[in-house]
Amino acid sequence: MASQTETITLPEPAHDSGTSVEQALSRRRSVREYRDKPLSLSEVSQLLWAAQGTTGTGGLRTAPSAGGLYPLEVYVAAGNVAGLRSGVYKYRPGDHSLVKTADGDKRDELSRAAAGQPSVTDGAIVIVISGVYERTTGKYKEPIRDERTGSDYLSGIKYVHMEAGHASQNVYLQAESLGLGTVVIGALSEDGVRRAAGMPDDERPLYVMPVGRT
Repeated sequence: MASQTETITLPEPAHDSGTSVEQALSRRRSVREYRDKPLSLSEVSQLLWAAQGTTGTGGLRTAPSAGGLYPLEVYVAAGNVAGLRSGVYKYRPGDHSLVKTADGDKRDELSRAAAGQPSVTDGAIVIVISGVYERTTGKYKEPIRDERTGSDYLSGIKYVHMEAGHASQNVYLQAESLGLGTVVIGALSEDGVRRAAGMPDDERPLYVMPVGRT
């Protein structure tokens, strides 16, 4: 856990670039190897805004959310960012800022929690997307039958997973626009990721996304 509360105001995100949506879509790939070069705080700001940043009045965000309930939380484990101390930070979309949740470089620990995949260690940062199911299942309570297992689950859980996919694709496209690489990793130990990120128990880790220069 972080030794003390540390809040960082991020640079304002850009709202245009020289890369079109069509170009980003056609170039998007999963990238697992990165150069040992730092990211700038502006690049980190842009990636986090793409994942869950606000885009208008009423707190509307870059990714669609069932019922406008926004169950996702986004963290960044910084290991090689110019002007940002190593540690894990939770993104606050409302004021576009970071709050430290864990001290030190957690990339190795996150890699171990993600089946030892080396890309997690090698990325300059690691974005972690988690979900608070109760924010969505409180409204969307209809049971859905999983025909393969014969068990039921709440429709809201499905919507949270869909939303994580929306947010991760935004990160992919933003990374491409910035000339960076990333990959989605879903093979993870929830408890391991939660400990590394200093995440509360009501959040479920869903995705780990290392990002680095290619």
